Amino acid sequence: MPGILYVVATPIGNLEDVTLRALRILREVDLIAAEDTRRTTRLLQHYSITTPTTSLHQHNEHRRTPAIIARLKAGESVALVTDAGTPVVSDPGADLVAAAHADHIKVEPIPGPTALTAALSASGFRADQFVFAGFPPQRSSARKRWLAALTDEPRTLIFYEAPHRIQQTLADMLEVFGDRRALLARELTKLHEELVVNPISMHLAGVAVAGPRGEYTIVLSGAEAGQEDPKEVPGEEQLAREFWQLTESGCIERRAAIRELSKKYALPAKQIYSAVHRRPIPTD
Repeated sequence: MPGILYVVATPIGNLEDVTLRALRILREVDLIAAEDTRRTTRLLQHYSITTPTTSLHQHNEHRRTPAIIARLKAGESVALVTDAGTPVVSDPGADLVAAAHADHIKVEPIPGPTALTAALSASGFRADQFVFAGFPPQRSSARKRWLAALTDEPRTLIFYEAPHRIQQTLADMLEVFGDRRALLARELTKLHEELVVNPISMHLAGVAVAGPRGEYTIVLSGAEAGQEDPKEVPGEEQLAREFWQLTESGCIERRAAIRELSKKYALPAKQIYSAVHRRPIPTD
């Protein structure tokens, strides 16, 4: 009788976030297939688990899958884990899971942490419907085209991004989406966890000053979500303050900022222009 392939979610930072069921499965299986055996070993050592491990990452998954399937067919059980969070979600493992299904091997999920739901739950944006888009393309031209396909999406959008690309990705998001509000999260559940909700331009300015650190999760309001009600017309002081927040960072030009505010509040651009020129630059 074939064994079972367990898809086991592991902590994304804080080791206390692992479930009791996950620990039991990791102890009971015959083999743990891990994206990075060194990182998984730290978790196993913390909980005194001695189950053997083998690597299964994006560069060897196609080659290693047949051998793991053979062990499952022979009656052994295998736990699939990633570096952190839920396997297959923007991580390796999909080929192994698909192969198990094709060979009628039972696949059993062991749910637990994942960065996308952790960030979404703390964002304050609509969470009844959302789109997880994963990592944007690495090249700017491809990334802009990819983002442009999501501009009219009304559901909350969630992205992952590497620290060395976060600044350019935020700049492309500002150009494609306009200055929407977004939650920028890094180091989730870890000692230096940060979760900040701001317009994209303010995030961009902050990253430029502080520098990129840690992998990021971006939660972005949808095409209509998170916008101010156009019936609630802001005063001149608020309009001027938002204008200077957009332009003082140097991430967006004055005319573009006026267009963004005009679109956001359904007000004539001339009215935004007049409000800005009647109010001094805010001092706080």
